[in-house]
Amino acid sequence: MLENYFPVLLFICIALAIGIAPLVLGRLLGPNRPDEKKLSPYECGFEAFEDARMKFDVRFYLVAILFILFDLEIAFLFPWAIVLKEIGTFGFVSMMVFLAILVVGFIYEWMKGALEWE
Repeated sequence: MLENYFPVLLFICIALAIGIAPLVLGRLLGPNRPDEKKLSPYECGFEAFEDARMKFDVRFYLVAILFILFDLEIAFLFPWAIVLKEIGTFGFVSMMVFLAILVVGFIYEWMKGALEWE
């Protein structure tokens, strides 16, 4: 009975090897010459090795939440567009209600100034 699970075990082993081998090879064969520029802050504006509990502006969270919200909207639009003919008018109206709610939320955020970066 265990021979039935051998292909699954083989698949897992090969997948782990494909995932781990490049990391190990990069660590062993790649150059490791840290300098001041490599250790400097990159894009986020914070020092690379400071206290992990440091406080930063809540606007970072707000931008991340808004990005996720509108990214999920797109994730719902693709499958909806593909099956639009099968779901008919009900599906179309449901998506328009969904988009209307998102537009109202977007206008609310815009009016509150949440999209402004001062």
